[in-house]
Amino acid sequence: MKIRSILGAAALSLLLAACGTSQSATTTPEAGKAAESADTVLKVGASAVPHAEILKFVKDNLAPAAGLKLEIVEFSDYVQPNVQLDEGQLQANFFQHKPYLDDFNASKGTKLSFVTPVHLEPLGLYSKKITSLTALASGATVAVPNDATNLGRSLKLLADNGLVKLKDGAGTAATERDVTENPKNLQFKPLEAAQLPRSLDDVDAAVINGNYAIEAGLKPATQALVLEKTEGNPYVNGLVVQTGHEKDANIVTLGKLLQDPKVKDFIKQKYEGSVIPAE
Repeated sequence: MKIRSILGAAALSLLLAACGTSQSATTTPEAGKAAESADTVLKVGASAVPHAEILKFVKDNLAPAAGLKLEIVEFSDYVQPNVQLDEGQLQANFFQHKPYLDDFNASKGTKLSFVTPVHLEPLGLYSKKITSLTALASGATVAVPNDATNLGRSLKLLADNGLVKLKDGAGTAATERDVTENPKNLQFKPLEAAQLPRSLDDVDAAVINGNYAIEAGLKPATQALVLEKTEGNPYVNGLVVQTGHEKDANIVTLGKLLQDPKVKDFIKQKYEGSVIPAE
């Protein structure tokens, strides 16, 4: 009888343990997801200036309270951040505007989506040799970005300031073939965007993207001969993810933080008009 009692008690203990395990398993998936979300580090690729600086402000000042962990990976070009995002090495990137992304997707076959507008970096014309457009000599060499979207953007900047005329409807895809009038006979020198600031010693002027201008120590708001217009400007930089991940919790959280009023104030104070928060 004593042996039977011991066996019965052991069986009861096993039964209760089994019931307990079953109940625990029912709640584990949700708890697991919560734990996974809390422990997940969002890896974001960015240009060093101003994108990585903006992300660092978010990481240090806003992300902890939102339960978001960020790893910021800096890039010096406009290709690898998209390549690595497409391959899954990054969960997001922050360096580009939508026209550039659309052209990249079309030419490379990637499936990336623009999710959150953050700021505008006005494209500018810079020179170490002249201080006004009127001083730009006939036959002057002007360096321009060699990627399709920013080349068209550069030509539009020159057209808006009377240096060239473009075919009607040339739009953001304009190339040198769309130049219908070039009264100063300007010679265009396409270069990788990151090389444009360094080209200023060798050319008469260069059209430089805002991020590379700032990174090179230039102040677009005061040193550019001309800046592109901000009103209705489609070249707002923003957060980009793999298509299908737009609604991921961490992506949504980061998007909201990047549009936080504190981020807008940070951009205004740090860059003094050289970088403009998106409306």
